[in-house]
Amino acid sequence: MIVILLKDVKGTGKTGDIVKVSDGYARNMLIPKGMAKEATEGNVRSLEKQKALLAEKKAEEKAAAQAFADQIKELKTVIKTKGGEGGRLFGSITSKDISDAIKDQHQLNIDKKKIVLDAPIKNCGTYEIPVKLYTEVTGQLCVIVEI
Repeated sequence: MIVILLKDVKGTGKTGDIVKVSDGYARNMLIPKGMAKEATEGNVRSLEKQKALLAEKKAEEKAAAQAFADQIKELKTVIKTKGGEGGRLFGSITSKDISDAIKDQHQLNIDKKKIVLDAPIKNCGTYEIPVKLYTEVTGQLCVIVEI
């Protein structure tokens, strides 16, 4: 029997896949538990429409993320903190500190989890920090750390 999977099924396939399984497995396991439905002509057409809508939505989200990446590229965020001789900071600047500074200075919400720091910033200076906004969309943020 050929079915359309409504949920991920281990060893069978992922959501939206059209797979051939044994009749008993489909009738006794997949269809009663709502994990699959029979691949009739109408069901296949509706699945294709859903996939097209999903692809369109993803394209819009990616375009919006790219526009936001271009917007933050122009911004310069200044973080003032306490420090000692030679430009060393007392403490460090983390992704949360950067996120809070962007919110205060530019009224933009960027989740701290999207800011990619290899290690906390411990020295004064200017840093180009990558911000992962969407799959395959990464923006650069200019952060200036001053004492």
